[in-house]
Amino acid sequence: MVRTREMTLSLPPFTRAVVVLLALNTGIFLILEVIGIGLPGVVGTAYSVFGLEPSAVAHGWVWQLVTYSFLHFGFWHWFGNMLGIWMFGSALESSWGARRFLELFGIGVVGAAVTTVALSFTHVLVRPDSVTVGASGGVFAVLIAFGMVFGENEIMMIPFPVSMKAKYFVAILIVVTLAFAIGGGGNVAYVAHLGGLFFGFVYVKFFQGRKPGLGISERYYGLRNSYYRWKRRRAAKKFQVYMKDHDRKVTFDEHGNYVPPEDNDKTNGGSKSGWVN
Repeated sequence: MVRTREMTLSLPPFTRAVVVLLALNTGIFLILEVIGIGLPGVVGTAYSVFGLEPSAVAHGWVWQLVTYSFLHFGFWHWFGNMLGIWMFGSALESSWGARRFLELFGIGVVGAAVTTVALSFTHVLVRPDSVTVGASGGVFAVLIAFGMVFGENEIMMIPFPVSMKAKYFVAILIVVTLAFAIGGGGNVAYVAHLGGLFFGFVYVKFFQGRKPGLGISERYYGLRNSYYRWKRRRAAKKFQVYMKDHDRKVTFDEHGNYVPPEDNDKTNGGSKSGWVN
């Protein structure tokens, strides 16, 4: 439960992207639980195919870098991650919007997976044949982002009647996670937690900055549009060569747009095609 500096208490809302993540994870969890009652072998196969196994990823099973995050071992594993997504993710989504919140969560999930795979082949903290499941990488990315963005907000440590600022809560969380990771951590994937924390920090520090245009989605679409413009200019040049070989002249502007003959003398290229983007 989050409370502001004015000490008012309230439960977070169920925002759109948070609801989608909760629904997907809960639906998959319930389906596997029901199937496991009569067909436990099918559930075991699902964990083997869609859980994160570093050696399998190295052999081309790259979908595991994402799919592992939708699988959970038991009720409390699922419940803890869903609670984290709701309690902290809703505040970030309300502030940033659904797209950037999902970017953060996705980067945490994939970043945690990449960290786990990379460390597994050094045989430090995790083995190549170990299987990791759960949305904790994304949740920990959300947690550190919350601590960085809403650091002065106070968190009620339910069920204890104690509260602390979010930045101190996240700092304690990092220390505890690091200690458990170094100490072995039993069956809990603390390496994935650390990966989520690191990539969440990187996202907030370098991508979720002051300028909206620096978001990853914007960069992706900018690169994609640049590629399409390059393809159009390249196709235009090839067509010009083809027409020249047939004793016909066609003209294109610097964007690869066709310029009608009567507009060749216009300084702006005279494009009437409307293709410029």
